[in-house]
Amino acid sequence: MFWLIASTIVAAGMATAMIFVRLRAAKKPASVKKIILPPFMMSTGALMFVFPVFRVEWNQVFEAILIGVIFSIFLIRTSKFEVRDGDIYLKPSRAFIFILFGLLILRVVFKLIIGQHVSFGETSGMFFLLAFGMIMTWRIAMLKQYLKLEKKLEFKKDLA
Repeated sequence: MFWLIASTIVAAGMATAMIFVRLRAAKKPASVKKIILPPFMMSTGALMFVFPVFRVEWNQVFEAILIGVIFSIFLIRTSKFEVRDGDIYLKPSRAFIFILFGLLILRVVFKLIIGQHVSFGETSGMFFLLAFGMIMTWRIAMLKQYLKLEKKLEFKKDLA
């Protein structure tokens, strides 16, 4: 029970930090680097699978990633870009905060349900994969949207 509470507190802290990062990011122009770096930085967490306690079966890998992809739809829908002063900015969304905390609540509920049948290490591995699948899908969608808008912006500059 201690680990469940501790991991939930850490997840809530991370969600709160994400909100502040997102609000700060909206004040500066977006870039390809800013979009693709978070998944690469997060990917180092896969080193947890070096330790047998965190390893999961292949069907659990696919399930966790699939749920992450489904969750990413909410983040994709709230991540829009806009052009301001000739630069591309991430448009702030009030729904993002609610979606992030909603996903946190769902995560806790899933953890309570899954934690009864799966060990803590396996659950941790599955939730890493879920988060990674969610962030990768979200960031790929953001990158596509950003590049499309950048191309349109460059085309307008070429016409001028």
